[in-house]
Amino acid sequence: MRICVSTHQGKLYDDEITYAVVKNEDGEFAIMKDHVPIVCVIPRGYVKLVVPNQELFLAVVNGVLQFNDNVINVIAQGAHIGYSKDSAQEHLDTVRNERLELNRKTNVDFTQKEKEILDNLRRSKAGSL
Repeated sequence: MRICVSTHQGKLYDDEITYAVVKNEDGEFAIMKDHVPIVCVIPRGYVKLVVPNQELFLAVVNGVLQFNDNVINVIAQGAHIGYSKDSAQEHLDTVRNERLELNRKTNVDFTQKEKEILDNLRRSKAGSL
């Protein structure tokens, strides 16, 4: 089985796995080789990826999982892979908070630039003949 995880920043993970366990708001379910096709929404949850001798956890925010022909595709607004559920979720939360703070600063900067443009237009008497 194969899993491919993508976010708006590009492909996050693409590799072979033995099986996956999906946790979303409706509960948990496993996807094994030759499972029936499925689509599910993961507003906030995780996907446990089981490979020989290792388990990885994919923390997901605002994601969609689709399984067909032994390929799992996950498309998410935010996702991070870690060796434990908690570490993956903590890192994802940290990255999201940093992004939100940057967005807030950018919005403030745009507001200030708008004010400067309006002031410059008034001073230059643009639109007045």
